Amino acid sequence: MTEGIDTTGLRARAQMRMDALLREVDAELAAGYPDARAETQPVHTVYVPADAVGSDTVAQWGARAVELAESVRPTLVELSSEDAVDTMLTRLRAAPIEDLRIDLEDGYGWRDDAVEDRHARAAGAVLAQWSASGSGPRLSSGVRCKGLGPLERARGLRTMEAVLDGAGGVPEGFVFTVPKLRAVAQVDAVVALCEEIERAHGLAPMTVRFELQIESPQAVVGASGTATVAQAIHRSGPRLSGLHYGTYDYSAACGIVSAYQSLEHPVADHAKAVMLASAAQTGVWVCDGSTQIVPTGDAAQVDSAVRRHHRLVRRSLERGFYQGWDMHPGHLVTRWLAVQTFFADAMPAATARLQRYLERAETDGTGDATDGGVMDEPATARALAGVLVRGWGVDAFEPAHVAAIGSLCTPERVAPLAGG
Repeated sequence: MTEGIDTTGLRARAQMRMDALLREVDAELAAGYPDARAETQPVHTVYVPADAVGSDTVAQWGARAVELAESVRPTLVELSSEDAVDTMLTRLRAAPIEDLRIDLEDGYGWRDDAVEDRHARAAGAVLAQWSASGSGPRLSSGVRCKGLGPLERARGLRTMEAVLDGAGGVPEGFVFTVPKLRAVAQVDAVVALCEEIERAHGLAPMTVRFELQIESPQAVVGASGTATVAQAIHRSGPRLSGLHYGTYDYSAACGIVSAYQSLEHPVADHAKAVMLASAAQTGVWVCDGSTQIVPTGDAAQVDSAVRRHHRLVRRSLERGFYQGWDMHPGHLVTRWLAVQTFFADAMPAATARLQRYLERAETDGTGDATDGGVMDEPATARALAGVLVRGWGVDAFEPAHVAAIGSLCTPERVAPLAGG
């Protein structure tokens, strides 16, 4: 004992007081930031207007995507490799779309009520058929109805009711997108809608889930100076599955001239960085927006659009946005090519580093890997494992390719490290 100072019971007393002070905080952090999420995040969300969707939409989009890919194969090979293009084509033929929203909002426009009612019921029937037959998107599907503003609210609710009537209930994997969030309190209305859907259809609580579309500056920075989207996430609870960036509405609201509105404008980067930080460790996915430039026109226009979309998807992936909007069958080509090559390129280094981490963990239990001038900690190991898990999920490489570099990096061992 230090002379003149009584340290008897210091640790016990300090821990007791600290536990008492932090118990409530511990519970709040555990509830608000659960971190892990068991589901697979889609690589994209495809938007199709309600008057253009049908039971064969996924197959049609896949066929059109393959046709385009074969017509621009030299460009695609230049952007990647022959093998990469073959891998992409295999995916397009097998499961080209992972997530889809039937659009009854901006991509659909305003129609007579009777017309929208008819399209909404037909959309519901398509969703139900996809759910029953397995012919729809691989992971999930749903709708985007009109928003929460006073002029759109009644029409949006009427449309939602017609969709579910047409579907005969709530289809498996159903999710709906809420456009134009501007205030935290609007989330309460969305939660109320979910509760009413569950009541009307006899569903268990928390069955119906939704996404928030961030296309207003007020959704990023509110009048109080705080991040509206961060508050909205926690106000929504476990019903909220994702945040989607709305490229053009957001840019226009910030006063950006139309010629310069894009996914890579600084205002877009700022908004998406706030979204990403707000959603981090909450289990809420963040989805990048769209480009309005599609691969149509003459050969030069198609080539330019293909290169542009590939570059934008790759840019998003590098910044941690693993999902984005696709608005045209041609976007599927460059979406899958960019996603698969991104993870294929990242795999060798990630595997080597994770192998060193696992070897060190086996020898001394620390997991710190310093060979090669890089010191990896558990958080880094988790990120490295995430590269492999996502890569396997999009067919970027096989477990055998990983094992050839790191024998310890098996799916059974890597998945828990990634939080899966």
